Amino acid sequence: MAKNYQELAHEVVKGVGGSENVAQLEHCTTRLRFTLIDPAKADRESLKKIKGVMGVVGSGIQCQVVIGNDVNEAFDAINQNYTFGQSETKGASSKNSGGFGAMALDFMVGVFQPLVPAIAGSGILKAFLSLFSMLGWMASDSSLYIVLMQAADAALYFLPVMVAVNMATKLKVNRLVAVAAVGATLLPNMSAAIAEGLNLFGIQIQTVQYSYQVFPAILSVALLYFVEKYTTKWTPKPIRVFFVPMICLIIVVPVTLMILGPLGLNIGSLLTTAILFLYEKLGWLAVGLLAAVLPFMIAMGMHKALVPYAVGSIAEMGEELLYLPASLAHNISESGACFGVALKTKDSDLRQAAISSGVSALFGVTEPALYSVTLQHKQVMYGVVLGSLVGGLCLGLTAVKGFVAMGPGLAGMAMFIDPNNSMNIVWAFVGFGVSLAVSFGGTLIVYKDNTVLNAEDAAAIEQETPAASLKEAFAATDVYAPVNGKCVPLSAVHDEVFASGIMGKGAAFIWEGDTVTSPVNGKVVMVARTKHAVGFQADSGQEVLIHVGMDTVNLDGKGFTVLKKAGESVKVGEPVLKVDRQFMQANNIDLTTPMVITNAGETNVECLTDEREVEAGEDVVLVCA
Repeated sequence: MAKNYQELAHEVVKGVGGSENVAQLEHCTTRLRFTLIDPAKADRESLKKIKGVMGVVGSGIQCQVVIGNDVNEAFDAINQNYTFGQSETKGASSKNSGGFGAMALDFMVGVFQPLVPAIAGSGILKAFLSLFSMLGWMASDSSLYIVLMQAADAALYFLPVMVAVNMATKLKVNRLVAVAAVGATLLPNMSAAIAEGLNLFGIQIQTVQYSYQVFPAILSVALLYFVEKYTTKWTPKPIRVFFVPMICLIIVVPVTLMILGPLGLNIGSLLTTAILFLYEKLGWLAVGLLAAVLPFMIAMGMHKALVPYAVGSIAEMGEELLYLPASLAHNISESGACFGVALKTKDSDLRQAAISSGVSALFGVTEPALYSVTLQHKQVMYGVVLGSLVGGLCLGLTAVKGFVAMGPGLAGMAMFIDPNNSMNIVWAFVGFGVSLAVSFGGTLIVYKDNTVLNAEDAAAIEQETPAASLKEAFAATDVYAPVNGKCVPLSAVHDEVFASGIMGKGAAFIWEGDTVTSPVNGKVVMVARTKHAVGFQADSGQEVLIHVGMDTVNLDGKGFTVLKKAGESVKVGEPVLKVDRQFMQANNIDLTTPMVITNAGETNVECLTDEREVEAGEDVVLVCA
């Protein structure tokens, strides 16, 4: 029975004090790890009562909500509905999770991303008006056509104003003053004065078309930030309400006209010129190559750097010939690959995920496909890259151009309507079909449905196995020590989740050496991204989780070497993980290692030893029906 992850997400976020109380959210193998702004706002007792929550641990600003094998779905559901990290943690300094480049990229995306709906809506309206005019359904000189075309053009004409609003929001300056400062450059009288040779403080004002531009507005509001900040600091409170905005306008508008406007225009032109230079040097190959690497760029967030370019190119030139065609090829290839997986797999959960993700990608939203299917199965990635490359080359060869800055997909194909070239939309559909067919066919050929289980699949095993069969399989079977050292009860572990038995019954080890071995004959079904935990499925049905050390998820994989990957068969005593003892000791890591049976249910699990030395491969846990 499928769980309601959306409801779980809302209840958990409510329990930690609401989205405004969360500075950061991460997850490990079994837990949602919240960094809170104000710990007092979190209701940990209410969290423990939520259906689907196995326990709550942590103190202070750290709140760890134990979900178990469904942690990935819960994490995704929360991220679909909430955005975190808008405030600093109370009593702690804010940590920068990346360098200056990452911060700058995040800032620029925050400015440009909110523009997309307005630009996409107006762009699609323009495309349809052009199509209706080409087909003779609407006269280009009719009143309705003129009114709607002006309405569609407004978003791009006033693009600097919308950029100013977003910049002001990001920088936390007065948004209306920002609109006034940037809006001054768009006034017809200002444009006329500049055209007649406006001279300010002995400087000839350069003629710049501020409408449709983005970078002059960005620089203007950036200056406003500093002017407002220092003017507010030195201005008496009784006169701030009018004096600060007045000084801001007196300084920002002239400096923008003299320096920042021309500078911003040159920045935008240089960026566009650089992209066009790449296109000129590589020609149609550039579209195919970009399409082929887009899945990797999206996975790392690097594609966001192309958003400002695409928006600026559409605003300035009215068209874009690299990123949008490449995105079309990639988006549709993700869809085709997912449909290929859905047709070939025998895993019902994977089929369901592939179908829903494929439909989503078909309409231009690729994240579900990328993260739930493509990145989980490298053979599928081959199909996506192949489809993207071939489809991108097709679009590049035919010089397809995009006219609306939005995610290309079936519903938005009107973005490729060119009033001056009726074949542009035709070739866009050809590229669409090629990408879909190649990725679908390629995936059918290369994808091998070996039903390898991952962390999400593990949750379904118990549901798919009848209770009677499970007990029969579990009858009098053994689980063996994975390490050399002292075997201790789970209650001795300094972690409430394992010590209380929430994660399952089993034993723990205070061990020696540097190698963790398989405790069962079966296969590895999960290796944590941070390498600190390994999940197994025994041939007899048990699911065993080995969690190496306490809070080792925070090491982000450092000090661990994985010897067996998910899907590989293992025998008792076969090495699966190596630990850098010297590194762990240098970082004061507690390597006490719990081993639990995660799907025992009502079966009897007995630890056969009571705090004694054991060797790897020795019986330590007996599972009985």
